[in-house]
Amino acid sequence: MFLQQHCVGRGVLQVSGMHVYTSGDVEAVNGTDVRLKCTFQSSASINPNSIVISWSFRPLKPGREQSVFHYQQKPYPPLEGIFRKHVSWAGDVMGRDASIILQQVKFTYNGTYICQVKNPPDVHGTVGEIRFRVVTTASFSELLLLALAIGGGIAAVVILLIIFVSCRRCKKKSLRQLEGNEEAPRKVRKDPTVCHPGRAIHLYLSETSMEIDSSDGMISEASTKDPSSSESEGPSSDEEEDDDDSD
Repeated sequence: MFLQQHCVGRGVLQVSGMHVYTSGDVEAVNGTDVRLKCTFQSSASINPNSIVISWSFRPLKPGREQSVFHYQQKPYPPLEGIFRKHVSWAGDVMGRDASIILQQVKFTYNGTYICQVKNPPDVHGTVGEIRFRVVTTASFSELLLLALAIGGGIAAVVILLIIFVSCRRCKKKSLRQLEGNEEAPRKVRKDPTVCHPGRAIHLYLSETSMEIDSSDGMISEASTKDPSSSESEGPSSDEEEDDDDSD
């Protein structure tokens, strides 16, 4: 009689009361850091003082299984072995996350990583596994994603620069137009009488002078005859009388 039900599929192991989720296959470039993700669900409420998380490693070649990481109330990284100073805690117990980070991975890290979570009374069940492989260079898909990310970033920067330059040019052009309008000389209306005096006859008004008669205070209009014209009209009456006497 089986008291537990096991469901294994792509790195996900399901046990009665406890469900552990891990990624099936993980690949990383030699010398880089990688996160080994492990999450869980428990039928019991999470007690941070009693929950226990254990990570262990089983190499590809025949050899003994060794501890990688341990958590119980606080993280306990390994004090010896190949993972010493190369593992750090990246999980959150209350967030049901039991992940760790492998730092500066080596080819000796190739193998299977096992994540086990116990949350009393959920202490039974199988574990989650990750098949890990260290490579010399990134795979084509990773390189493609990296190239797309870099290309997208460069394109965004170029677009921003184009917009910035266009805005500056438009602003400078507007300032130049404004300065040109302010500095442009105003058109002076030309007096038509300067070049064509004959056309401006109607602009001249006859000059009249007003005189006041001292006898009755009446205003009379003075003659508008040009004084120069009297000189050209011939001798006066007195001159004519002088001429008769002389005869």
